[in-house]
Amino acid sequence: MGRSLGEDEFEELRWVVISLGGAATEEDGELIETLFGAIGEVWRTDEKLFDAIAGLRPPLKCYVLEMCSRSGPVCTSLAMEALADGGVAAGVPRDLAMGIASQTILGAASMAVESGKRPAHLKDEIAGAGGISIAGIHELEKGGLRGTLMNAVVAAAKHTQYLFQSQLH
Repeated sequence: MGRSLGEDEFEELRWVVISLGGAATEEDGELIETLFGAIGEVWRTDEKLFDAIAGLRPPLKCYVLEMCSRSGPVCTSLAMEALADGGVAAGVPRDLAMGIASQTILGAASMAVESGKRPAHLKDEIAGAGGISIAGIHELEKGGLRGTLMNAVVAAAKHTQYLFQSQLH
C-alpha cells in the first residue's frame, strides 16, 4: 500500500495541498488537515490544480493525500546563489556573501509569512524612491527575472503532466 516517509522527506514536508475525492467526507478532510497541520501548512484545492502546484515545488515520493514539489526551492536556491555571486563580484568574501544571501532569503520569506502581506506590498514598503532597492529591482526587471521564474513554474507543471501521462502508458 503506502510507505513511511524517510527522515529526509519528513524534514522537507512543510506544507501539503489536498483535494478530497468523491468518496472522502468533510470529516476525512478535517482529519487530514489536523494531522498534516501539526507539521506545516495545509491548503485545499481542486485536484486539477495539482500539476500547476507541482511546478511550484515536484512531488515527494510519499503516498498520502498531498502534492508537494521541488521546483520552487530550486529556483530560490539559484536566486540565493546568484545573490551571493553578486556579492563576491562586488568584493565580498564568498562565505560572508553566502551567509548574507541565505539570511536575506530567509528573512524575506519570514516577513511574507508572518505579516500575511503579498510580496509586492512588502517590496513597495522596502524600496524607497531613488534608493538602493529600487535600483536593484530595475535591473531585475530589465533582465526579465519575474517572467523567467513564471516560465519555469509553467514548464515544470507541463513536465509533471507529461511524466504523469507517460506513466499511464
